[in-house]
Amino acid sequence: MQARDVMTSPVVSVTPETKVHDLARLLVQHRISAAPVVDQEGRVLGMISEGDLLHREEIGTEKRNRRSWWLDMLGSDGGAADYIKSHAPTVGEIMSRGPICVKEDTSLADIAAVLESHHIKRVPVLRDDRLVGIVSRSNLVQALASVLALEPAPDALASDAEIRAMLMGDLTGRGWAFPGRNIVVRDGVVHLWGTVWSRDQLDAMRIASESIPGVKRVEDHTIPYPIMPGL
Repeated sequence: MQARDVMTSPVVSVTPETKVHDLARLLVQHRISAAPVVDQEGRVLGMISEGDLLHREEIGTEKRNRRSWWLDMLGSDGGAADYIKSHAPTVGEIMSRGPICVKEDTSLADIAAVLESHHIKRVPVLRDDRLVGIVSRSNLVQALASVLALEPAPDALASDAEIRAMLMGDLTGRGWAFPGRNIVVRDGVVHLWGTVWSRDQLDAMRIASESIPGVKRVEDHTIPYPIMPGL
């Protein structure tokens, strides 16, 4: 699946000239927690979120910085950035600049990696450098729920040989996977044999097996890997 398959579109967006109080009303009205900031051509300039509105002079939540004189001597801004966040009247002055964006054909796997690595909750989606949608963590959860709701048709179920082939393919390159000779599939039941190092290794094998259409259940015949005395 790609960004275009799950993104929210059209997107509620604002411009750098949008007043902060208008932004607040917009977020409440549409029940959203953030919005892209775009120019006249739809190019994304930044992101603005609830977090940018936490410390505002209007509601008495602005930060009160008490800095030492020696910090000012070392070039500290003395809280100027915080003052801008709490007093600036327009979105363009308080937005987060240089937002991370993805293209509409970006895979969900890549989007999940972007969200995790950059510690963000949402990412704008672009087509020809113009905003066309937004993908959030909740969109990925919705995609997961939709996939899990799909039951395979009876004629889509694999044979024992196909089940084993798909399982072996999925396990290729995974350090925790069992050697092939320890996996037997009969009548849709996956039998796991051999020794295991840990419960996690066994659980990972079970989950991998159960994810294949046609698998009825997994039978565990494994034994713990012997620990040498004195280790």
